[in-house]
Amino acid sequence: MHAVKATPFDPPELVRRFEETAKAQGFRSEHFETIDACPLVALTRRRSGPRPRIYLSSGIHGDEPAAPLALLRLLEDGVFDDRAVWFLVPMLNPSGFKQRTRENIVGHDLNRDYREPQTTEVSAHIRWLQSQPGFDVAYCLHEDWEATGFYLYELNPQRVPSLAEFMISAVGQHFAIDRNPVIDGRPACDGIIRPESNPAQRDRWPEAIYLRAHHSSLCYTLESPSAFGLSDRIEILTLAVKTGLHQFISGATT
Repeated sequence: MHAVKATPFDPPELVRRFEETAKAQGFRSEHFETIDACPLVALTRRRSGPRPRIYLSSGIHGDEPAAPLALLRLLEDGVFDDRAVWFLVPMLNPSGFKQRTRENIVGHDLNRDYREPQTTEVSAHIRWLQSQPGFDVAYCLHEDWEATGFYLYELNPQRVPSLAEFMISAVGQHFAIDRNPVIDGRPACDGIIRPESNPAQRDRWPEAIYLRAHHSSLCYTLESPSAFGLSDRIEILTLAVKTGLHQFISGATT
């Protein structure tokens, strides 16, 4: 099986669309670095009163276009409303997207650089994260060119009520779930991977492990199958996120 090349688009233009849409909804935009003439931007919408703090990211791999496009669709659909305080980081690897590669322009996989960061992108992202409050739940949006269907990782060391089965069920009503017993080299059950999440046992940290170590005790990495059409990959991610957000915010977990 060969990796599916990403549909090309212009990262600065995509970031512009994010910022324009976010501004109309009362978000604050913060540029925390510039890479290849494209700002790394964080979009935040804070409200007073007791609300869950929710973080979402995309765009860390340049050959996974469905992730930022799904996040943009969620923003355009008004999903990030007054129910929560929102923290969105939509485009972490603009140089990779420009050249349609997983890695950035100098060949680093940003999603393995969070323990001892060597890249400008991850170092800047960590500095921004360190100035934020803790998150009640975090979502990292991805694609996987080897997957046969949707699957997800759950990091949940405190064993709070899981959102994983809700997301798998919602997506599974319309799209295939990867039900292989081993996915990405890890044991899986019905599309859910619950790896050992102790950060000390990992040498090269992905974003999710960094978040689990420092910012959130509940983190989901959502993987849409790159072998599917782009519109389906976007729909899978948006459906999974909407379901997870609804269950978390409404407290309807079991």
